[in-house]
Amino acid sequence: MNLELFLITAAALFCVGLYGALTQQSIVMLMMGLELMLGGVILAAGAAWHHIAPAAADGQVLIVVAITAMAVEMAIGFAVVTALFRSREVDTTDMAAELRE
Repeated sequence: MNLELFLITAAALFCVGLYGALTQQSIVMLMMGLELMLGGVILAAGAAWHHIAPAAADGQVLIVVAITAMAVEMAIGFAVVTALFRSREVDTTDMAAELRE
């Protein structure tokens, strides 16, 4: 498979995630959009790294570390959202903006 196909797929993932992050009011849907955007960036980075140095394993290790960090970040984010919902029943970004006052 060629590099262009991977980059087009990564750009499509990023654009769908950007649309989801900018248009949704739900905190969970916003986080899903951010997850798609990060997935697109990681896919583009992995494809470019494989295209530049296909024999080196450095890129693969970096991608695995990035995916692991992304999973931990999303787990912590969902825990915060769950705690907000349980304590104050906040489930949209408009309601969460009132918490900083």
